[in-house]
Amino acid sequence: MIDQETRQRIIALVKREVVPAIGCTEPMCVALCTARATELLGCQPEHITALLSANILKNAMGVGIPGTGMVGLPIAIALGAIIGKSEYQLEVLKDLTPEALEQGKRYISEERIDIQLKQGITEKLYVEIIAETNGKRETAIIAGSHTHFEPPPNPIPEHGSPTRSLSRAGGEPSQTSPEQNYTSAPPAREGLGVGLSLRLVYDFATTAPLDEIRFIEETRTYNMNAAREALKGNYGHNLGKTIDRPLSKGIFGNSIFCHIIARTASACDARMGGAMIPVMSNSGSGNQGICATNPVCVYAKENENTEEELIRALMLSHLTAIYIKESLGTLSALCGCVVASIGSSVGITYLMGGDYGRICASVKNMVANLTGMICDGAKPSCSLKITSGVSTAVLSALLSMEGKCVSSQEGIVDDSVDKSIHNLTAIGANGMGPTDEMVLKIMTSKGC
Repeated sequence: MIDQETRQRIIALVKREVVPAIGCTEPMCVALCTARATELLGCQPEHITALLSANILKNAMGVGIPGTGMVGLPIAIALGAIIGKSEYQLEVLKDLTPEALEQGKRYISEERIDIQLKQGITEKLYVEIIAETNGKRETAIIAGSHTHFEPPPNPIPEHGSPTRSLSRAGGEPSQTSPEQNYTSAPPAREGLGVGLSLRLVYDFATTAPLDEIRFIEETRTYNMNAAREALKGNYGHNLGKTIDRPLSKGIFGNSIFCHIIARTASACDARMGGAMIPVMSNSGSGNQGICATNPVCVYAKENENTEEELIRALMLSHLTAIYIKESLGTLSALCGCVVASIGSSVGITYLMGGDYGRICASVKNMVANLTGMICDGAKPSCSLKITSGVSTAVLSALLSMEGKCVSSQEGIVDDSVDKSIHNLTAIGANGMGPTDEMVLKIMTSKGC
């Protein structure tokens, strides 16, 4: 049994990283920062300048904003200023009304918002909002994690300072002189003194007193509800609904596998398509939260696992994803579904009756397959990538239960499961940096 102090630290870590969010976390992060800058200003800004890291831009350009029927950052920023409350964190826009939406549209049409690429920073998650009214200005900064506010740098750049600017309609950034260098403090998730390993993750999830970890069951309530919400409308590419239709069942069958990918894709469809519904995120990503939750819940229900087994499997899935993200970073060139699908594969393996050895095998099978899947921003087609990840998760779990495991003679897999994980995250965090730059260049150059 893990000692109580260690258990409490792990629980605090999970509660910090698994939180509700409405909509994609990147535009919600920008809206949250706008809300804080507006609160500091004390009135609605006449003009807002958003200085953003490339990864924030990439993940916020093509995603639906809940309840608006609109896509992208301008409406998120406008609503952050009009109705946003920073106390709501990633549910910052939950007070949206039709009247506020119309006001937000007018705010955009009046060209009050300037969105720019922040230069001279190394932090991949960086949002700086400058709110101005009648010569008064206030700045709010989020860096390191989606809700971590930091002090503004000095001096605050004047409006109109030379930057590398992105037009509201997109397009190729034009290089001018850079902003002052500013590197954020370490991300907030690096605290709590928990030195995670897969063994510790497994031991905690499988031995902690049930009442201490029962809270993780709330992820099922949120994320399976998002899957049901998708059935009420036509969100995104309707991938989940497509998989449920008769033609697809003639191909996939009416199977547990079919139900797993349908329920997971549906929740992503609703979230990326702008449904006004919260999901439980993991490590700053709603899609990662969905991917770590829904496959485990569907399998547990159809395999008739006990409530305790489901709770422990959910904790195993979410904590595995948190462990992997610690060395990968909040935003990276590696698609987050790779991380969360490894978590769900671990959870499903446990529900199949797998021990620690089988779980290690499922992780290695995942690392051997999905490494290198790029993140090209948050958007409706994320449901396609989630489906690929979850399909691989089920396959990897099945292989591990058959005693099959990719060996250290193959690719980046190592004899040590933790080393295999760190090989994966080293590629995502360090090796794929040029990929990130190329992806953003392609995304901002389309139509030019």
